[in-house]
Amino acid sequence: MIRILGTVFAGLLGLAFGSFLNVCLSRWPAGKSIVRPRSHCRSCNRTLAWWENVPLVSWLALRGRCRTCRAWIGWRYPLVELAVGGLWAVQAWRFLSLALDPELYTHHLPLRDIYEALGVMVGNMILYWLLVALAYLDAENLWLPNSITLPGTALGFAWISLAPALQKLDPSYYPKITTAFQIETIVIGELIGILAAAGLILLIRWLYWLIRRREGIGLGDAKLMAMLAAWLGLPGALLAFGLGVLLGALVALVLLAIPAARTGASGWALKKLPLGTFLCVGGIVSSLWGEHIIAAYRNWAGF
Repeated sequence: MIRILGTVFAGLLGLAFGSFLNVCLSRWPAGKSIVRPRSHCRSCNRTLAWWENVPLVSWLALRGRCRTCRAWIGWRYPLVELAVGGLWAVQAWRFLSLALDPELYTHHLPLRDIYEALGVMVGNMILYWLLVALAYLDAENLWLPNSITLPGTALGFAWISLAPALQKLDPSYYPKITTAFQIETIVIGELIGILAAAGLILLIRWLYWLIRRREGIGLGDAKLMAMLAAWLGLPGALLAFGLGVLLGALVALVLLAIPAARTGASGWALKKLPLGTFLCVGGIVSSLWGEHIIAAYRNWAGF
């Protein structure tokens, strides 16, 4: 029962943060404040009542339209709220499954494992909020703002690479991390992974320019890859990249199969796809099941 209640609470909290994210996604591209004015219809400018701001429920009750002018609100609002709420609920379920496992308390060191799992849960919740934001900003505006990717990279680096230093405060971790040299090695390895992930995009961007003499991938994608490497490590970021490229290729094939999408050869050749959106989806998949996917690949490849 505690596991279910905790998961539901995390999901509801995610819906609330997803609703706030919708405000940010609507106002950031236009350079508007996310604090003022209050939530209002973007068509008739009527200030919304409190019950029109209930995450997901209000959109369903209003059938996706403004109560006054009947303007279409858009699918992005419930999808963003569902994405954040669902991902946060999954993380809460995973954490509570470990924290409430009776076998954990037979090893005499339950707090260590619980604190570690709690840190993973909170970190993943932050990462998912950032990735959902970037996915929709790139899908709608082809824009990956530095105000998200750069602080996101710094936060991920601090969250992941400095964790071993905090773990040293627990004497039970001495057998695992014993020297400052080992901590420095982890931090340096994290930095190298971030630079390598960003460098991969920059290399592809440079090669594309040499061949086509035009920009094919934006610098925002390189910063997004750096952020993914900061949170997921280099293997997780490379998996996210592979999944993102595969997803982007599938979307391109679907568009190519639609006659209306390929009217005019030159128009199709110059059509831009939001690579950042696909990378964000790949990053979420990598965060959820990356270890299992990488392990399965290594087993298949024989190393």
